[in-house]
Amino acid sequence: GIHWIRNLMKSLAAQGRTVFVSSHLMSEMALTADHLVVIGQGRLLADTSMADFIAQNSRSYVRIRTPQRERLLDVLHAAGVTVVETGNGTLEVDGSKSEYIGELAAQHQIVLHELSPQQASLEEAFMQLTAESVEYHAHSDTPVDAPLPPQQQWGDAWKGK
Repeated sequence: GIHWIRNLMKSLAAQGRTVFVSSHLMSEMALTADHLVVIGQGRLLADTSMADFIAQNSRSYVRIRTPQRERLLDVLHAAGVTVVETGNGTLEVDGSKSEYIGELAAQHQIVLHELSPQQASLEEAFMQLTAESVEYHAHSDTPVDAPLPPQQQWGDAWKGK
């Protein structure tokens, strides 16, 4: 099935052949593609590597949890690191600075419960890039207050009565 197709595409690409796949299955493309071309409403939106596409069209940050929150905030601010407080006790630092933050915390003997780099998925990056190029939007002509249509009983539409 899908594993065979995925392996076939990768082996063809390894032979130096171009494999062109048109798909809306972003999770599958993330496992398969090395290079992306994104077209929206007839315009070329991206022609880049998978890693560059995700980096350019999404936010990468480091999520941090610590029981010594105020102390860590002081250390990070003193080091010139901009911190976003999420309100649930978690801190976020834009970029990929997890090693630097971990080293600062260790130097100041600050306990970390979480230090995890966060990167958007291909689907999230795709949605961010194509938000302005969406051709179809879900609209409802039915007002929210409109009564629901009467429900048919099972078999009501059967012509053999």
